[in-house]
Amino acid sequence: MRVEIQTPSGPAVAEIDRPREPARALLVLTHGAGGGVDSADINAVRSAALTAGIAVVRLVQPYRVAGRRSPAAPAKQDEAWLAAVASGAVGVVALAFPLHPPGRPENTRLPELDVAGVPVLVVQGDRDPFGMPPAGPTREVVVIAGADHSLKRELQVVAGTVTAFVTTLVERAKVQT
Repeated sequence: MRVEIQTPSGPAVAEIDRPREPARALLVLTHGAGGGVDSADINAVRSAALTAGIAVVRLVQPYRVAGRRSPAAPAKQDEAWLAAVASGAVGVVALAFPLHPPGRPENTRLPELDVAGVPVLVVQGDRDPFGMPPAGPTREVVVIAGADHSLKRELQVVAGTVTAFVTTLVERAKVQT
């Protein structure tokens, strides 16, 4: 199913896929600046999540819906992203998080991961020119050997890692209620 969502940056589009059985969780994925929702890593995660009984929304960001190739500044992207997922998240998954521009570690985006307020999973290639965020008290970092920013290597590991993280969050939520 395809749904248009209004955001402060214009419309976003949600591609919604449901598992055959009733969904036990919802995973919302979006693309990076140079990619789309049909990238290899997003599709691998989508397939594994559906198999695990997790519904998936692949969110096309407003700049892509408008036909632009380049995104707005991260703050504008975040504003649109937050408007599109106005529900209560219990975790964040970052596939190949762009920690800093290549060769410019002083321009870090680490504070964005630090203020999530929920458990964060970062899946990052060890050859990613955008840097490697450190693990933290609420942040797990899984390193994919030989992978770059596209995460085209070890897709089964990427997908399995994300699915296990979501499943763990669902189980924790059940225990807390």
